[in-house]
Amino acid sequence: MAAFFGAWHLLWSVLVALGWAQVLIDFVFWIHFIKPVYVIDIFSLGRALLLIAITSAVGYVFGYTFAFLWNRFHR
Repeated sequence: MAAFFGAWHLLWSVLVALGWAQVLIDFVFWIHFIKPVYVIDIFSLGRALLLIAITSAVGYVFGYTFAFLWNRFHR
């Protein structure tokens, strides 16, 4: 799960760096009948690395917790 969360946010960071994130988020809102109100900020490598590190850590905790509970209740 950590790899999935980290990879997902790595992809988002790449989209921001390439300048494609605003178009994507506007489209996603549009198809959900939502008027876009968010503006994607300029790319920052430090913030991107922090985003990827934090979401990977959260994914690790979720995965570890799920595996622990699964193993505990499925003996």
